[in-house]
Amino acid sequence: MIARLTGAIAIAAEEEFDPDTVTPGVWGFVVTFALMVVVVLLILDMVRRIRRTNYRAEVRERLEVERLEAEVLGDQGVAPDVPSPSPNADDDESGPGAASAR
Repeated sequence: MIARLTGAIAIAAEEEFDPDTVTPGVWGFVVTFALMVVVVLLILDMVRRIRRTNYRAEVRERLEVERLEAEVLGDQGVAPDVPSPSPNADDDESGPGAASAR
C-alpha cells in the first residue's frame, strides 16, 4: 500500500505543472458568484433581524417606563391621565353646578 502511494507521488512529481491550464473555469465562477449572493442575502437578513430585535427592546423599555410611571402616580393617589384642577376652578361659572347655583 505504501509502495503504491510513493509510486503515485513519484509520477505526480515527474509531471510538469502548467499554471495556465489549471483554472476554475466557468463553473468555478458560477459557484463562487452564487456563494457570494447567498452570503450577501444572509447578511441582509441578519441586519434586518438585529434591527427588529433592537426596536423591540426599545419598545419594551418604553412600556416598562410607562408602567412604572403609572404605578408611581397610582401610589400617590393621582390618576395618570387626569389633569390636575386649575387654581381658578372656583371662579369658573361654566361647570355643572353653575346652573343650580343661580
